[in-house]
Amino acid sequence: MIKVNNRILKNKEDKPILYDVFYTENTSKKPILIFCHGYKGFKDWGAWNLMAEAFANAGFFFIKFNFSHNGTSIENPMEFEDLEAFGKNNYSKELDDLETVIDWCFQQEEYQKELDLNNITLLGHSRGGGIVCIKGEEDERVQNVISLAGVSDYKSRTATSGGLQEWKETGVKYVLNGRTGQQMLHFYQFYEDFIENEKRLTIKRAVENLNKPYCIIHGDADEAIHISEAENLKSWNSHAGLHIIKDANHVFGAKHPWTTNELPQHLEEAIAICKSFLGN
Repeated sequence: MIKVNNRILKNKEDKPILYDVFYTENTSKKPILIFCHGYKGFKDWGAWNLMAEAFANAGFFFIKFNFSHNGTSIENPMEFEDLEAFGKNNYSKELDDLETVIDWCFQQEEYQKELDLNNITLLGHSRGGGIVCIKGEEDERVQNVISLAGVSDYKSRTATSGGLQEWKETGVKYVLNGRTGQQMLHFYQFYEDFIENEKRLTIKRAVENLNKPYCIIHGDADEAIHISEAENLKSWNSHAGLHIIKDANHVFGAKHPWTTNELPQHLEEAIAICKSFLGN
């Protein structure tokens, strides 16, 4: 298996996107699986590298990347040391970053012999689950969408945490990162961007209009995103497959750092569901 880590793409703002690819080198073109991390996440969080290896071993060309404004840096891709960038992030920027990664699949030459450009799947965890639903609905190049403990609504998460008027007046609010103890900046532009692009950023609208295979995976012990959000997603798209993993939490048994070479059981179950959904 080939692993290429920490390569750099530039997005529309000329901001770097750090990405990895995992694949088994042979003569066959492989289905492409692009993974989007969630809020306060990054591509190397927890057991995501083991997940990437599992999909590569199953015959996929697996791509994972850091959103350009996720708060990490090129030098330290697992540390939130650029909180200014984190504060400037928003859903539109993440959609643009994902589009940049999809474009890269079609534009670069290094891996063209490995890529099946007619078979692209988006896999998003948590907040990233909403991003892949929206992008999957609007981008004809995407064939399949998988929501992994994904959110069903951005509006309630955009304005209700903290006083909106105070946020507008001060221009910034702070959210505690429970793992690192950092106060994460959120500039008011986050709310402004959502209001300006609310129709596009409504996950319900995207899921209702998603006319391609769609898989929803959720744990019934998810402490961060209630299982009812997965049920919402299913209710909006009758053709979607809903898979509930018993006793699984929001990160399917993983944590950061993940120090063993074995996948947590619930994440392994989630990967098996993905592979079955994708005909593997």
